[in-house]
Amino acid sequence: MSSAHTPSFSSRRTADRGPSGDAVDVGTARDAAPSSTPDGADPGAPVPAVTPLTEPADGVGPVIDTPEAFAEVVAAYAAASGPVAADAERASGYRYGQRTYLVQVRREGAGTALIDPIAIPDLSPLREAVGDAEWILHAASQDLPGFAEQNLYPARIFDTELAARLLGMERVGLAAVIAEVLGLGLAKEHSAADWSTRPLPEDWLRYAALDVEVLIPLRKILGERLEEQGKAEWAAQEFEAVRTAPPPPPREEPWRRTSGVHALRNPRSLAVVRTLWEARDENARRRDIAPGRVLPDRAIVAAAQAMPRSVPELVKLPAFSGRNTARRAAAWQHAIDQALALPQEALPSARGPRSDAPPPPRAWADRDPAAAQRLDAARVVVQALSDELSVPIENLLQPDALRRVCWTPPSPLDTEHVAQFLRGRGAREWQLDLVAEPLARALADPASVPRPAPTPTPESAP
Repeated sequence: MSSAHTPSFSSRRTADRGPSGDAVDVGTARDAAPSSTPDGADPGAPVPAVTPLTEPADGVGPVIDTPEAFAEVVAAYAAASGPVAADAERASGYRYGQRTYLVQVRREGAGTALIDPIAIPDLSPLREAVGDAEWILHAASQDLPGFAEQNLYPARIFDTELAARLLGMERVGLAAVIAEVLGLGLAKEHSAADWSTRPLPEDWLRYAALDVEVLIPLRKILGERLEEQGKAEWAAQEFEAVRTAPPPPPREEPWRRTSGVHALRNPRSLAVVRTLWEARDENARRRDIAPGRVLPDRAIVAAAQAMPRSVPELVKLPAFSGRNTARRAAAWQHAIDQALALPQEALPSARGPRSDAPPPPRAWADRDPAAAQRLDAARVVVQALSDELSVPIENLLQPDALRRVCWTPPSPLDTEHVAQFLRGRGAREWQLDLVAEPLARALADPASVPRPAPTPTPESAP
């Protein structure tokens, strides 16, 4: 997409008001219409009206894809003030990897800019222009890795999804949060589109602009609610942990994540999965196509179950009968033949790679009954805190850290050492302040933890 135009930074706004009564900057909206009843809500309760957003307040400007246009954006953002709302669009399901194909930013006084990071791969001047301003994102962990590829490193962030979780909101997708907090309807029909498309359609750009337009007023209200509930410091620690999180290490034996592989126990079948997965990955990487579009997981598992010895046998399988799949049948059969020819000692283990992680909790009662009792008691304690604070249990303490401290508790088993153990596995200080002491007591004496009474069934109710 090519455009020599510079962005329009109109100061026009259409004021609306969310349920809180705060003024909200929105674009053109249709007449309010009743929303559907949210999941889990009382069907008899009044349903709040949701006003669908249809147009950005400033309209849809041209995509920024030249150095000259980008320089105009940088100058405008440097002259403006306040936080920067940001989002990114990828082409998951279409392209290989998680490359960013559109970056949307908005700042009061500078408007919204839609930037093509393929044409403008280095966005560091934008980061320098806004200094230490806060960046507002929804589900920041999804967008920050792509931003890093464009040399875009926010100095501070506010994650509206994490904020919604800490506030105990039942639905935390952006559209659901916007509807509940601002009373605005945000369409999400283009969220799974192929954003590598060029030129990008006008309605996609409209969607992308609206995504960041709502973030600044949303952050204001969520921030106020966090303060009111005494959770602002919790949120700050969570945001910083997300911002500074290192890239995850490469996954060991990633082929084991093939959907359906859990049903295979024969090491030879697993070898077929491995060689087909590796052949598919190489093909997908070379062609920049999502692996699932090159060869579906179901086809890999079907071949591993049938173990065909020839191309004619392979293409008889329904999963390989499609034109695109059959066209590369010789390459897939070559990968299968490689697996069939492996000596026994080269076959993958049916158990998977060695790990220092505890075994699945369902096996604890047999392998270590005392650890199973500790886990049961710890879950009761953490669940009670979760209910009391209206914070999801997985946000109160990382599930992996909870399992590990129950499987191999520190010694001595006291608050200080439990906190030290959990801190070493990524727990934040606010989490330790809440869970370390009651968790240490529960681990030291699981029998002392009162179990909640079972919910009576219709049959057992008096």
